[in-house]
Amino acid sequence: MDTAAAGGREAEGSVHPVAGAAADAATGADVDVRTLALGATSGTVPLARDFTRSALYDWGWLPASTADARAAAEDVLLVVSELVTNACLHAEGPELLRVLRRAKVLRLEVADRGAGQPAPRTPHRSGRPGGHGMFIVQRLCLDWGIERRPGAPGKTVWAELAAPA
Repeated sequence: MDTAAAGGREAEGSVHPVAGAAADAATGADVDVRTLALGATSGTVPLARDFTRSALYDWGWLPASTADARAAAEDVLLVVSELVTNACLHAEGPELLRVLRRAKVLRLEVADRGAGQPAPRTPHRSGRPGGHGMFIVQRLCLDWGIERRPGAPGKTVWAELAAPA
C-alpha cells in the first residue's frame, strides 16, 4: 500500500544520529534531541517508553499541569510504543529511537533494519485483535512517514505530534 494514500509520506535521504541540542536546518530554530540505541535487548518497548518519559520530564511536559497536557504526553508514549512494537514485529527489530523537540512539534523516529512498508490496515476493523498500530499513529499524529537509507537496508519511521499548548 502506498503510504501517501494512507496518510504517511516516504522520502529518500540519509538519516544521521544527532545528540543534544542543535539547530533545525529548515527553520534555524533550536531543537533538543535524545537518542537511544536499541537492538537485541529484552524489554525494548518499555525501555523506549521510559527513555521518552524521561525526556518529557526534562522538557517540562511532565508532570502535566492540565488534562490536555497529560493527554498529549500519553499520546507521545503510546506512539513510541506503537512504532517500536511495529519495528519488533515487522522489521527485524528497532536499531535506534530518536526524540526531537522543536518549539511546536515533537518528532519521534524509529530506525530499523526491515524493508517493509508500514501502513494502516484498510479497512480498519476495531473489533479485531492486532493491526491497529499504524492506525493509532495516523490518528494521533500531525504527520508521519518513512525515510529510506540510500544504499543501506532498513528505514526510519517517523511521526510528529503537536507540543502541548
